[in-house]
Amino acid sequence: MQTNFSAAQLADPHVAESEKILRKCVHCGFCTATCPTYVTLGNELDSPRGRIYLIKDMLENGRPADKEIVTHIDRCLSCLACMTTCPSGVNYMHLVDHARAHIQKTYRRPLLDRLTRAMLAFVLPYPGRFRAALKLAGLGRPFIGLFESLPALRPVAAMLELAPSSIPPASPMALPGTHAGQGTKKRGRVAILTGCAQSVLDPAINETTISLLTRLGVEVVVPEGEGCCGALVHHMGREEQALASARQNVDAWTRAIDQGGLDAIIITASGCGTTIKDYGFMLRLDPSYAEKAARVSALAKDITEYLAAIDMPEPVRKPGTVVAYHSACSMQHGQKITRQPKELLARAASSCASRAKAICAAALPAPTTSCSPRSRRSCATARSGISRRPAPKSSPPAISAASPRSRRPQSCRWCTR
Repeated sequence: MQTNFSAAQLADPHVAESEKILRKCVHCGFCTATCPTYVTLGNELDSPRGRIYLIKDMLENGRPADKEIVTHIDRCLSCLACMTTCPSGVNYMHLVDHARAHIQKTYRRPLLDRLTRAMLAFVLPYPGRFRAALKLAGLGRPFIGLFESLPALRPVAAMLELAPSSIPPASPMALPGTHAGQGTKKRGRVAILTGCAQSVLDPAINETTISLLTRLGVEVVVPEGEGCCGALVHHMGREEQALASARQNVDAWTRAIDQGGLDAIIITASGCGTTIKDYGFMLRLDPSYAEKAARVSALAKDITEYLAAIDMPEPVRKPGTVVAYHSACSMQHGQKITRQPKELLARAASSCASRAKAICAAALPAPTTSCSPRSRRSCATARSGISRRPAPKSSPPAISAASPRSRRPQSCRWCTR
């Protein structure tokens, strides 16, 4: 793709990096086939190729984001299927992250949107606040119907409905400390990310991980000062907050490295893993952290990556055990991990069923099961607030905004809005 940035614009390292990414795009359109929002809406501006044009136009002209650009960038799920599909190696993840940061700096969202985003950034990255918010969610459930009737409050209604009615108690294993490996022979030393939302919603994931690793003779460290990986605020364009979280974790894991070395930093949530493996890029311009962040990113491993690389005893198989494996987008597209989870499960189960997903819809709330697979994506999109309208007539002339194809979803409670 030809670009026309000035020398002054390219002096900004963020713009220079985005310019390199833009120049790799060859307009082939392969990405449109695996983009969930394009497949659902049929609008070129809701495809990676369309968003790339919008981002290029915005950055080249040095102009603030407008409502149209924000609408189409906000619809991106960051499933990164386009990066797996792209034959030219376009790093769409870094490009859309830059666009989100630019939007955050230059666009003033409606009041309720700003309040919702501020609330999420204030609550979700902090386990204590998130736990308290989930307990208070019960007070708001009686008003779900009212919130659903007001378009601006539909995200609040969706969050209230998704909030669990009960949450498990906080795990003592999430507290800073060291869990010694069993046996006389120490097989390794790792740190584990306790994180934020997962430690509240399902602390058993990390408890089981620590139990397994220590049983294999691996020492597990929960470092003091570790926190949220920063992915949530990073995807909201709150770059300074995201970088602060990254620096906090880099400091915590660097101390653990200095105090006894680490063979790996274990991550049990694939979305967090994608972000932590990108710390080296995120902090590349910070001379105090660039080297340390790159070292942390190199040590970051999904639990399945680590287990697949060490000798493990043969598991005891229970006859008739059947496992269905769902490969998260952040796992298969963000981290490019596809083989290890299935191989580990195949060793432990009588049967492991999995299906490679070309198109992601997992990031959208699930509609009723009466819908067909295609209409499930459509009504899930409707529930998230995405319109099925064609692109506005003011779309840039360089982009051909295709009219949505006729995809009338089957009737369900979300499709009928």
